[in-house]
Amino acid sequence: MTEETLQKKTTEPKSDVTPKTPATSTSTDKPPASTPARNTGFRKNTRRIVRRQDRARSEFTQKIISIRRVTRVMAGGRRFGFSVAMVLGDQKGRVGIGTGKATDTALAIEKAIRQAKKNMIKINTTKEMSIAHDVNMKYGASVIQIIPAKGRGLVAGSSVRTILELAGIKDVTAKIFSRSKNKLNNAQATINALKQLKVEN
Repeated sequence: MTEETLQKKTTEPKSDVTPKTPATSTSTDKPPASTPARNTGFRKNTRRIVRRQDRARSEFTQKIISIRRVTRVMAGGRRFGFSVAMVLGDQKGRVGIGTGKATDTALAIEKAIRQAKKNMIKINTTKEMSIAHDVNMKYGASVIQIIPAKGRGLVAGSSVRTILELAGIKDVTAKIFSRSKNKLNNAQATINALKQLKVEN
């Protein structure tokens, strides 16, 4: 070997070292922090939850005594509606009865409540929330009698009991002498009987 060939070998760079390639990003890598968050279109439920105790409670207790589905035959077919009879009372001597008719039960109930508030009466009761004397009343085919009965509690049936309970009357006995099963007539007869009560001397 000559001296020229030795000098060439020493001056040539080594080619066995391969350059490093940058690592490729995989699908599991997290996006950089600078990228904006994806808008999913959903918002947090900021609506205020109204609890039962937050709602204004009505001073009257209500109860449905009769609900019927009414059908009318028209030229184009049948039309359905609902008739509701409802009693309202504060259990402190005030009570009223109302009826409502509509194509929807909720609307019929709302109408019945409004009418019952208009027909509210104040009953003349004793200090023990009883009645001072006997009362009798006939309304339609319904015949009602209400008698004071000290210590016996409330003894009544049908819609008569509902009205006496919501009016807050105690220690009375009520009797239906007719065979009428019409709850609305029995309730109206009871209301008319309670109107006849006089103040205790």
